[in-house]
Amino acid sequence: MQWFCSLDVWLQALLASLLTYSFAALGAMLVFFAGRIGKTALTALTGGAAGIMIAASFFSLLLPALGYESFLPPYLTVSFGFLLGGGFIVLSDLLFSRKIAKAKGDGRAWLVYLAVTLHNLPEGMAVGVSLAVAAGDPAATALAMVFAFGIAVQNFPEGACVAFPLRTGGMGRGKSFFLAQLSGAAEIPACILGAVAASFVAGLLPWALSFSAGAMIAVVCSELVPESFSGNKTVASASILLGFCLMMILDIALG
Repeated sequence: MQWFCSLDVWLQALLASLLTYSFAALGAMLVFFAGRIGKTALTALTGGAAGIMIAASFFSLLLPALGYESFLPPYLTVSFGFLLGGGFIVLSDLLFSRKIAKAKGDGRAWLVYLAVTLHNLPEGMAVGVSLAVAAGDPAATALAMVFAFGIAVQNFPEGACVAFPLRTGGMGRGKSFFLAQLSGAAEIPACILGAVAASFVAGLLPWALSFSAGAMIAVVCSELVPESFSGNKTVASASILLGFCLMMILDIALG
């Protein structure tokens, strides 16, 4: 950890984002080993990812954001940042859902990819901002890496959840994998940008943390929860609870 802390924050962000990306790629790689994923398994994977993101948004983003001063009281800064992040995803969904509904063939596939990529950007930014917050503090840096690992864990089912629907829709295994892993790769530049921006402008920290949290919760509400509850509700509920507990343990007990 001492070696990792000695690195520039942008390099820390690069390494952390490569970790989160690798898990997304591993999840997408499952498309090569199975013709399709069962509905119950997909429900469990999606629900688990939702639980992890909810816990990460609260324990790793919103709570730390409340500890920073801004020109507004902390609770207002966090509230406005949270609403801005959530609003960004909601408006993006409105734009892409209309375009996707009108598109066909490869054009539709690329729009789906762009929508998923857009959803991944706040996750990468959140990891980068967390590393910038922890700069120079080995204990805080370790906690930021726990957060990055939590995002990586939820990226595994997310990668599978992107690849298999593309495959089921008639896309080849190679192209399904390519689009799914590429959407995860979008977290790499977002992570580096978040780390560098937050390092140079300290006043951005509470805004960036709360913005990322709002965006992640909006993704959970608009995509993961509806998708998981379209299947077995019992499995979905249990998976969300287990995913939440997993991230909470990683963030609190190990941090």
